[in-house]
Amino acid sequence: MDKELKIELNCTDVIDGLKNIKSETVDLIVTDPPYNLSKNYGINSDHLNFEQYLEFSKQWLLEAKRILKPTGTIYVFMGMKYISYIYQLLDKELGFLFNSWITWYYTQGIGKTKGFSPRHDDILMFTKSSNFTFNLDDIRIPQKFYRSVNNMRGANPGNVWEFSHVHYCNQNRQSHPTQKPEGLIERMVLASSNIGDLVVDPFVGSGTSARVCQQLNRNFIGFDNNSDYITMAHERLEQPFTGFDSIDTRMYRVPNDLNNIEYRKDYIKNHIQWFLHNHENMVEQFLSDVKTKYPKK
Repeated sequence: MDKELKIELNCTDVIDGLKNIKSETVDLIVTDPPYNLSKNYGINSDHLNFEQYLEFSKQWLLEAKRILKPTGTIYVFMGMKYISYIYQLLDKELGFLFNSWITWYYTQGIGKTKGFSPRHDDILMFTKSSNFTFNLDDIRIPQKFYRSVNNMRGANPGNVWEFSHVHYCNQNRQSHPTQKPEGLIERMVLASSNIGDLVVDPFVGSGTSARVCQQLNRNFIGFDNNSDYITMAHERLEQPFTGFDSIDTRMYRVPNDLNNIEYRKDYIKNHIQWFLHNHENMVEQFLSDVKTKYPKK
């Protein structure tokens, strides 16, 4: 970890915390605010009335816009009930520029007997101006086929992202009701910031964004008004790192038609560097898949 890297976790109200950050000093905001669905966040009730919730959202988003650099980006997780209103706030009232509506698809979720069971969350990506950071090469996914016409550095991952939940059997699972997968946050941080940049999470929760920024050499400031969550996040930062706790499964897929042995040797080395750099725990799986696909070659 860079010696000058600063990871700062503050137990404070989100508005108070954001007001302490200087204007236009933040490169990226990634956050998963309460959805106002009566989740148990320890000391927070998470059940404001409609007008209160929108006013609360507007106040912290106003501060978010103030602290973002002109080249900055904000990603906001939001549930279906309020996402259209948050979109309107960002787009119409606060003047952010819409970039992407990302769908996080997962295979397991809440079960319903009347109506369809939800299997996704949404993430809004807005920028402060048309001149913003976007590092496509850092988030590409492997191609399906080895072709001279393809960019073998990989393809754009698109706006539908499949990551598994952090299940309760996962060794990195924390005592938090809405913990997000590290691989999900990794993609946002890599895409929309550079090494040494400052990332802010106004709702730090279980500390996923802090952990990701620590490993990707970004400076970080996070807030939460629950001291237990701040302690939890600090403890995560002290754990040894062997790879992020989740991955887009496309990242270790082996291209078809990789028949030339010299091309294959070069590609395998490049693949590990390009796509599994922060996922050492998946390298063995990838190499096993290579042997399965090309057993006699």
